[in-house]
Amino acid sequence: MKYHVWQAQADLMAHLRLYTEATAQAMHQPWLAELPAARRIAAACAVFASAQVTHSRPDFGIERTTLGSGAAAREVLVHEEKIHVLPFCTLLRFAKEGADGQPERQPQPQPQPRVLLVAPMSGHFATLLRDTVRTMLPDHDVYITDWHNGRDVPLSAGAFGLDQYTRYLIEFLGVLGEGAHMLAVCQPCVPALAATAIMAEDGHPATPRSLTLMAGPVDVRISPTEVNRLAISKPYSWFERNMIGIVPQRHRGAGREVYPGFMQLTAFMSMNLERHMEAFRGLYRDLANGELERAAATRAFYAEYFAVLDLPAEFYLETIRDIFQHAALACGQLRFEGRPVRPEAIRRTALLTVEGERDDICALGQTMAAHDLCSGIPAFLKSHHMQAGVGHYGVFSGRRWTQQTYPMVREMIYGTD
Repeated sequence: MKYHVWQAQADLMAHLRLYTEATAQAMHQPWLAELPAARRIAAACAVFASAQVTHSRPDFGIERTTLGSGAAAREVLVHEEKIHVLPFCTLLRFAKEGADGQPERQPQPQPQPRVLLVAPMSGHFATLLRDTVRTMLPDHDVYITDWHNGRDVPLSAGAFGLDQYTRYLIEFLGVLGEGAHMLAVCQPCVPALAATAIMAEDGHPATPRSLTLMAGPVDVRISPTEVNRLAISKPYSWFERNMIGIVPQRHRGAGREVYPGFMQLTAFMSMNLERHMEAFRGLYRDLANGELERAAATRAFYAEYFAVLDLPAEFYLETIRDIFQHAALACGQLRFEGRPVRPEAIRRTALLTVEGERDDICALGQTMAAHDLCSGIPAFLKSHHMQAGVGHYGVFSGRRWTQQTYPMVREMIYGTD
């Protein structure tokens, strides 16, 4: 019922936005545009229109990248290739082309390292890692898990829980083939580590050559954050009763039980409500004062932030239970398709963990815990980086990611490729 109520409210707000957008356009008429009152009205309408939750994946918008450096640097075109499509996810490749539209012929003796970038399924689309992709593209052959919106997946596709998530990663690595690398950001650090452990134990030829875990909840018992405390403050049955909705009939996934993306968005925003309110006050001031460049940056951020993805109920509830409430991987109790997950079985995969000093979602030590679990990896194949001065998103995006964290990731991948 909660999803249906939200959908009705969203439909009503959509009609109101049509009126406000029309009003804003009217205020931009030449004979009105210079009046302070008209600018304030247009700014208010634009702010209202920006506070819109959508369920459509934004574009990555990565059309070009640069290969080489200095005098040898050259710009090449980039296009997205759907390499392998499954009901809940598409394996997407950012393919590079020459200026003539033909596949780029690498000047290096060897092709660039193939990297599977595992995006979180945590209420937002994989485009949240746009900056991660853009930074890695010049040096790597980048693939990403482009998770589908749960409300768009028909019931006939079946359930999707942690087992299926882990199985998808194993299948995608199999598609990439021997010698690929895997980098997981945030929530997928646990299934990425589990997939690597299962593949290593089975002697799978596509076991990743390196595994990078960034700001992920490997052991949430270490320095619990507000997110961790919320997950253990209620019994599992409470999350079942209160956090799950049923997709309305108007969508392809009608009847599927999901954790609605708008509920996840609400939870995230409530953690830093005053900061978001100030951002919208700043947006109004910038628009009213003609600071259009700053206003455009704010609107672009919230267009991405308000694009939400519904999580299959099985995946959400199992994540609450196994990762946040029981810390099953860290306690040696996580199972995959009925068999125990044994991180100590990993012996030849290099491991890099990355954490942010000011991360209030995944605290210091929670990701680094993977080193103790992976006791079979030799010390010379293990490394850890604590990025000073960044919160959760600064671990994989922004200036410090590009200038300080990424060079370590690149060095580790190239050192083991």
